[in-house]
Amino acid sequence: MTMADGATPQVRDFYNRFPYPPDPLQDGPPPGYNWRWCYATAYSHCTGRAPDPGQPLRILDAGCGSGVSSDYLVHLNPEAQVTALDISPRALAVAQERLRRSGGEQRIRFHCVSLLEAPSLGRFQLINSVGVLHHMADPAAGLAALAMALADGGILHLFLYADGGRWEIHRAQHALRLLGIQPDGTGVQFARQLIARLPEHNSIRQRHQQRWAMDTVGDAAFADMYLHPQETSYTLERLFQLVEGCGLEFLGFSNPGIWQPDALLQGEALERAKALPDRQRWQLVEALNTDISHFEFFLGKPPLPTHAWSSDEDLWAATAQRNPCLWGWPGSRLLGPDLEPMDLDQGDMTLLKAIDEAPSQPLRHLADPAGGRGQRRLGEQVRALWRRRLALLRPTSTDPGC
Repeated sequence: MTMADGATPQVRDFYNRFPYPPDPLQDGPPPGYNWRWCYATAYSHCTGRAPDPGQPLRILDAGCGSGVSSDYLVHLNPEAQVTALDISPRALAVAQERLRRSGGEQRIRFHCVSLLEAPSLGRFQLINSVGVLHHMADPAAGLAALAMALADGGILHLFLYADGGRWEIHRAQHALRLLGIQPDGTGVQFARQLIARLPEHNSIRQRHQQRWAMDTVGDAAFADMYLHPQETSYTLERLFQLVEGCGLEFLGFSNPGIWQPDALLQGEALERAKALPDRQRWQLVEALNTDISHFEFFLGKPPLPTHAWSSDEDLWAATAQRNPCLWGWPGSRLLGPDLEPMDLDQGDMTLLKAIDEAPSQPLRHLADPAGGRGQRRLGEQVRALWRRRLALLRPTSTDPGC
């Protein structure tokens, strides 16, 4: 007997009508990268260390839609076997064609099933589920299923809507429901006209024009935002209540810069904010930053030892690799994992090239055998590359964490 969420029929019909994401198909691998979909980089973000090489890697894209994320998961993890599931046959057909045209169809398997059936597909070291749980009638049951499908030591990346930055969307959705507008082509045109014809100074109209108009040019994107038949959004408090019930560890946000108070506060207020415990500081940012429209974060299933690389002995015994999510390498002017500009001086370039050429050798082979100040300086240089996410570090197999 197949399992289904209470909202499955409505949501399936919606995405059969509006396959999502609406990104166009193209020939060849997808452009650029998203580091959250690169297992080595994501694992390092969560734990401070690169995963062990040579281990079988299984990845699940839970709610793959039209296959945009699946395409990246396949091409950013060439050693992995990727599994993708979705409840919409039409969206899956688009996903299969996308992977055929990108050359990744041999390393992915598609399943037209509910996310609730994820555990029946096996255990996975990385699960990606972006924009799915908040479209279920019972998100907690969906998260429990993903937790069951996650392998020990595995990581789960989630994306859920946030209340704070979607207030005007919620008001528009409510108005459209009151007017009986249906999620179809006619409904999309009606909703577009309604928002466009609101008074010029109406906050819903202004917010749509300033924030969302470019994101909703296509009908599928507009319908997904304003006419979805099943949607839940969260505050941080409700988010952590959801997470705490699934038995997984919160490993951090995948956009941590958003959660720093520095861009919002100064002076004594900033000092007070920095002294708060993590959750209270995040709640402060949530209260002040009205643009936070989603939460993106990692959960993990223990054991997941973390590494800070404070010990020189552990550092020199480790191996290193260049972060695969760098644009412009081997140039000195790069775009980093978040596509941020990064300049490397000659010393950083030389060290990163040496790491790139010998990723399986312990870092001690780069050090001055005589030790001293030069070796200490090199150690700090390696740590700086790690902190900037230019290099990923991997401990020896006997090192449980440092």
